[in-house]
Amino acid sequence: MQKVSTIFQAMLLTVAFVGMSFTSANVETWRVDAAQSQLTWKAYKVTGEHQGTVNLKSGNLQFENGMLKGGSFMIDMTSITDNDMSGKMKAKLERHLKSPDFFDAANHPTASFVITRVISRGTPGDYKIVGNLTIKNNTKEIKFLAKVTEEGDKLISDADITVDRADFDVRYGSGSFFDNLGDRTIYDEFDIHVKLVATK
Repeated sequence: MQKVSTIFQAMLLTVAFVGMSFTSANVETWRVDAAQSQLTWKAYKVTGEHQGTVNLKSGNLQFENGMLKGGSFMIDMTSITDNDMSGKMKAKLERHLKSPDFFDAANHPTASFVITRVISRGTPGDYKIVGNLTIKNNTKEIKFLAKVTEEGDKLISDADITVDRADFDVRYGSGSFFDNLGDRTIYDEFDIHVKLVATK
């Protein structure tokens, strides 16, 4: 009986190993090409708006049986640029955005996003993404819709995300932290359009 039990246990271990191997074989990781990918931002204030870009450092997307299952990416906060101004005003705004008033890029040079859940919306390539965004060492869960399409040997993922900067202790000009700002108010919510280009 002991010999039979030992053989049975060995069989179970073999089946488990094969099952694990099969599962891992179905998971594909695609590397995000930071140079081809793009993050554009738009922020709003009482008297107008500004828009610009910020660069990705790295990232990946994971697929299982052709369905998006996970992923993450890192953002280079030292690369924040403004695209609607020029000269000294442009340089001044970019310095201010990188300063402790806003994203404190010297002390927090990267931000990150990690997918925690992916929900199919029923149409191939359409997903609802849930994940953790970390800015200035503050982590909050965010949700947004994303579209993933194939273009040759690349995957393109597009998403529009609204972020509440007050959740990440970005206080300057925020009515969530200061009273009586009047027309100096800068709205907490800002928009990010993400275009990820990934290759195997």
